[in-house]
Amino acid sequence: MWTKWLPWRLIIRILAKEHGFIDPFQLLSRLTTMAQPSEVLAPVELLRLAAVLHARGLINSQVIQNNLDWLWPYWVQKQFDPASRSFVPRAFSLTHINLTHRNWTAVGIPGVEQMPIVDPRGLVTPLYDGWSIDSWLVGEDGYRLVPSRALRVCQKLEMLENLSVMTDSVEGKNYLTQRVEVENEKGENICRIRLTGSTEKEAYLVVSLRPCNPEGISFIHEVSMIPSGWLVNKKNRIVFENTPDGRIFSEYARGDVFNDLFRWDQKQNITCNVGLCTAAALFKIEPGGERDITVSVPLGEEEDRSGKGVGIIQEKWKDTVSGVTRLEIPDEKIKYLYDASIRNLILLSPEKIYAGPFTYKQFWFRDAAYALNAMLSVNLKERARNIIDAFPKMQTPTGYFRSQDGEWDSNGQVLWSMKRYSELTGRAPEESWRRSIASAVRWIHRKRSSRKQDPKCSGLFPAGFSAEHFGPNDFYYWDDFWGVAGLEAGELMAGMTGNKALAEECRVEKGSFLKAINESISKTQKEEGISTVPASPFRRMDSSAVGTMVAGYPLKIYGPREKAILDTADFLIEKDFLNGLFFHEIAHSGVNIYLSLQIAQVLLRAGDTRFIGIMDAAGEIASDTGQWPEAIHPWTGGGCMGDGQHLWAAAEWVMMVRNCFITEEKDKLVLCSGIRDEWLAEGNRLFFGPAPTPFGDCSIEIACFGGKISVGLDADWRGKRPEVEVRLPGRPAVHMGEGSDTVQIEAGAE
Repeated sequence: MWTKWLPWRLIIRILAKEHGFIDPFQLLSRLTTMAQPSEVLAPVELLRLAAVLHARGLINSQVIQNNLDWLWPYWVQKQFDPASRSFVPRAFSLTHINLTHRNWTAVGIPGVEQMPIVDPRGLVTPLYDGWSIDSWLVGEDGYRLVPSRALRVCQKLEMLENLSVMTDSVEGKNYLTQRVEVENEKGENICRIRLTGSTEKEAYLVVSLRPCNPEGISFIHEVSMIPSGWLVNKKNRIVFENTPDGRIFSEYARGDVFNDLFRWDQKQNITCNVGLCTAAALFKIEPGGERDITVSVPLGEEEDRSGKGVGIIQEKWKDTVSGVTRLEIPDEKIKYLYDASIRNLILLSPEKIYAGPFTYKQFWFRDAAYALNAMLSVNLKERARNIIDAFPKMQTPTGYFRSQDGEWDSNGQVLWSMKRYSELTGRAPEESWRRSIASAVRWIHRKRSSRKQDPKCSGLFPAGFSAEHFGPNDFYYWDDFWGVAGLEAGELMAGMTGNKALAEECRVEKGSFLKAINESISKTQKEEGISTVPASPFRRMDSSAVGTMVAGYPLKIYGPREKAILDTADFLIEKDFLNGLFFHEIAHSGVNIYLSLQIAQVLLRAGDTRFIGIMDAAGEIASDTGQWPEAIHPWTGGGCMGDGQHLWAAAEWVMMVRNCFITEEKDKLVLCSGIRDEWLAEGNRLFFGPAPTPFGDCSIEIACFGGKISVGLDADWRGKRPEVEVRLPGRPAVHMGEGSDTVQIEAGAE
């Protein structure tokens, strides 16, 4: 205990100055002056994530640039090439991380934690954050077909019996085709890599073990021969279902096996203290012939990072998607992205919801709220309920739903998710949720009333880092809007369970909170002379104002044509859009798909057809496998931040499509507000359903014949039928009468 009496600050300052470093406490104090005083300076979880990322980046800086004769993943090939638009100068950068092509696609089985990833050129990382397997065609005459360096590589996601990533590399009449998927064999999950190679001349199909993945170096200290393949680091097996014609091992001092493939040896194992073992197995292809190779990696028991064990039994894909809301439209691209996004929602929710399969294989209430809304909206109700059932266990005794300290939006997100479940299923909140609901709404009350502040933030939540991508700690309206949504949700759910006292408490507190927000916005607008809504009362208008879109969508706190929200959308489109999409200047420094689609949703709700351009631009920038990284480099089109397969983006695409067909405004059901003219060509049929709504499950069918557009609604109402309005863009809204389930509209737009 004596250590607490040591003057640590003074000691650290003296040591820092003696060694020529800046005083760390002075630096920290400078940083904090740029933010509003807050309980939590920064999210520890993100700081930890960044530390891990840059620790690997430091290793990358020592390994990659000093060994550019090695064969590295696609992102390195591009980012380290001075002739490429992806080139990033290294200079004084202490860490070298993937900033230009953070793209990958996961495969797996519903309900299973293991999610192997495949990069844009077919590099397979079977185990979480582990080493990788690459494949090439090579000839003894020096011929090389290497996907990470090839000019023509095509990739797609197959969604038939299984979820598979196909990668095709072609050069003249030579080709290399790869299929990657996860299969369950006798109770064991296996990453299966099926390869087909064909060449004009005699060559070899090479399967190589690589000490890297799409983030950088992943150490391999030992590789041993076993009867069926390799044993890596004395732990993981790589199984060849075909016998190699040659094999070779190498360690760091000797260099990459890629540079000496035909120095075959009879070694049974190799070790490398540096951790940069490489290995290759060669399979001969006769001239003009073709050869099929299968490589299997048993996934074993992945580390249970939740501490709870896998709670959802693994399922077959065809069974899992059988009841999902079906989309039939003439636009193949939009349908492909919809189907891929549905599978992302399923794959990334084995027990809890993960924001991504790799960098963000972690849980946040924020991402979960958007994913759960999408899951519920396309009939994945029971999967969503299983996720929500775990939330009360994540609540502190004070009523705070914590996925990371300092986020004031999480309680609202949990309550709103519970409400959406109750609304879209017609069921009262689960008995196990009810105590959590009461505790959560009272936490909101205590949190906003616990501090007296400047009149511009009186009654708001305290300053915090909010959704992290807005900037320094501040009084962000984003948090407040979620707080209001949480209270509204609490009121509705308390009413459903007959708790009139709690419902009234929520109603009063909601009114008080919304009044405080509106007064703060009004004061800010008057002082700044603006009609828009900045991110906080103490921020000028910048790209962080995108956070206020949440009040229009998905929370619908204001009406669809609220001027302040629409003016803010106009500001963002004019100032922060690049190539039709939202470019977030802060943190992300890239094009963001889920934020772009939130703006599009605000426009769709207001009947503004500019949403179509945003939706199309988002579709065009998706990867060939139907994925979006968190943020996208404006020049390379590859990921520049976060996970290379971001769940929030997939969830927003699902909701974008859903709301084009069917959405709700208070007690009204609105149909077809996002249907495009090009879909309504003579003879076309469109279908969407069954889609859960607060009024019951509905299916919509649109038929275009004889110059008429027929909109049919097949609904299973849970109570009184709501008002139903058909709003085809460019045409007058049509009311669907009480006793009718069809309306006909002239095909020609106004």
